[in-house]
Formats: sequence, C-alpha cells, structure tokens
Amino acid sequence: MLITPGIAELGDGAVHAILAKVRTFDRFTPDNDPYGEHDFGSFHWREVQVFWKFDYYDLDYSMHSPDPADETVTARVLTVMLADEY
Repeated sequence: MLITPGIAELGDGAVHAILAKVRTFDRFTPDNDPYGEHDFGSFHWREVQVFWKFDYYDLDYSMHSPDPADETVTARVLTVMLADEY
C-alpha cells in the first residue's frame, strides 16, 4: 500500500479515516467501473476528493503483471491519493 504525500499531510487521524473508507467502499456502478474490476474508487473526505486505485505488477515490480487474476505471478499495489495528485 502506498499513500501519497498529500494524504500523509492530512495527519494520522485523517489517514486512518480515509483508509477505513477505502476498505468499505462499495459504490461501484457501470459508469465508474465499466469492466467490473473494482480497482478504482473516488470519494470526498471532508473538503478533499480522494482517489484510490490498484495496480498489478509482476513479482519483481518491474512491469505489468502477465495475468492480474493470478496471484502467483502478480503483486498488487494499492495507492491512495488526493485527486489533485493524480
């Protein structure tokens, strides 16, 4: 998991609250998740918009995974960021 500097600067309490919202995010729709992958989400926390996304790498983290559905060849990385850091 990676949080960006903008998220970290909000403070520990905010980070914990934001990560709790990421863990419970379930507002996937055909508009915001057209492929049904559930790998991106967006929500507002207080006055800021937060994005989170999963990326799928090979086990060396050097390129994209050859098969993101296969956890034996995939390392998943969750990034949580402010929308303006995207």
